[in-house]
Amino acid sequence: MNLKSALSTFLIGAAMCVGVAHAQTIALKVESDKPGAKIDRQLFGQFAEHLGRGVYEGVWVGPDSSIPNTRGIRNDVVAALKELRVPNVRWPGGCFADEYHWRNGIGPLQDRPATLNPNWGGVIEPNSFGTHEFMDFVQQIGAEAYISVNVGSGTPQEAADWFEYMTTDQPTTLAKQRAANGHPEPYGISFIGLGNESWGCGGSMTPEEYAAQLRIYARYTRNYNARHPALKIAVGPDSAETGYTEAVMKAWKERNWSWDFNGLSLHYYTVGAGFPPKFAATGFGTSEYATLIKYTLRMNELLRTHEAIMDKYDPEKKIALVVDEWGAWLAPTPGSKEGFLEQQNSVRDAIIAALNINIFARHADRVRMANIAQMVNVLQAMILTDQDKLVLTPTYHVFHMYVPFQDATFVPVAFDAGTYVNGAIKLPKVDAIAAKGKDGKTWLSVTNIDPSAPAQLEIPTRAKRAAGRILSAPKIDSVNTFASPTTVAPKPYEAKASSGKITLKLPPHSIAVIALEEQGNVR
Repeated sequence: MNLKSALSTFLIGAAMCVGVAHAQTIALKVESDKPGAKIDRQLFGQFAEHLGRGVYEGVWVGPDSSIPNTRGIRNDVVAALKELRVPNVRWPGGCFADEYHWRNGIGPLQDRPATLNPNWGGVIEPNSFGTHEFMDFVQQIGAEAYISVNVGSGTPQEAADWFEYMTTDQPTTLAKQRAANGHPEPYGISFIGLGNESWGCGGSMTPEEYAAQLRIYARYTRNYNARHPALKIAVGPDSAETGYTEAVMKAWKERNWSWDFNGLSLHYYTVGAGFPPKFAATGFGTSEYATLIKYTLRMNELLRTHEAIMDKYDPEKKIALVVDEWGAWLAPTPGSKEGFLEQQNSVRDAIIAALNINIFARHADRVRMANIAQMVNVLQAMILTDQDKLVLTPTYHVFHMYVPFQDATFVPVAFDAGTYVNGAIKLPKVDAIAAKGKDGKTWLSVTNIDPSAPAQLEIPTRAKRAAGRILSAPKIDSVNTFASPTTVAPKPYEAKASSGKITLKLPPHSIAVIALEEQGNVR
């Protein structure tokens, strides 16, 4: 252990052991007798857009690269993502999707056309990473494919041809072309996005205009692989705007036999002060921290707003609310290329991730899928790369710690969250969720939002101990770099029961994910 790592460990330990004596004790009860909805593993989905270094350099380096790869896809990125048990990846966008023409991305690499990417920096799009490369990638990491269809600048025929090309096992011309390009068997596509942000970069359509396009695309974008059913996701609202939710759900209610969909998307970013984003990814203080946490917690009210409209048309909750773009959108890293949306990733981002996941879990009866933006090198990324180097971000560690919540059963928790005050902003001091995991254990996630003071929680339980991992760091803007990749990294955490209760002691700005168990060890 180097001096910097040793100092980091000492500071975290000191915060746990010293300051907590002055912390208010928060009583937390896990209501195991009131199980709720399944926390669908699809809530932990990822997003890979042709944007900046997200795909090129981040995922794809080409088969001739000196960076270790399998058929052009980085081995180190694949290994890291497999650890997260990524359920699905959304591709090719984003705004890029509504200018993407799939035929440019098939066939021999040397024959593919070079096109422009006008949305993101105006750079050349080599089309080296196309349908076959994406499907190879998701298969390598063990994820399902979420394909976004070009509704903005494409046609229903183009979308229909793409899905025939990918999914039919009949000997059509398109299927023979797929086989000639290296994949005789049909692909399995799990999710079909019928457009992207059609209210904005996807066509600037009114809700009624989009609903008319939705009927057409939902009809003709067919999945022919009967062994692998696909769910269709309609474009939904931008943040608090409700027009799309109303119009699309009304169209669904009035639909006939010829078309249908299964999910409605919602996009909401933690920005804080409107676009363009102004909040720095590093070097910030508690005021900026509190502001962004406040905006993160708005997600709860947004979900309630749109769920109320959906309940009006769909009381049986057949249609999922799919938050397929979310996360912190900050000012770009100084010196990075314009339009590449590169930003560092701090403890604050880890807390933003945990709070959003907790909110989704509380709404799991309707919110059954989500995709953080984005996976590698863009916005609130899991992974940052530089040539052959790779670093895991604090957000990555949150997703890794939350793996036991995938497909777990939500369990309510009752607690007084306390209060953290910064100027005029009042926030809960702590946040927590619990679930019954597929492993039979009761899992608890507790986040200390307070950046300055520790938190202490007391849990009445029949368990013998709580064991898992905790994520913290010396400062709220601590980050992992290529030179210091483990400044923010999970550490083992354990608390033993005494007199029928377990006491958890959390340092400032920290996240703990633990199992309440009778005996044995926790990974």
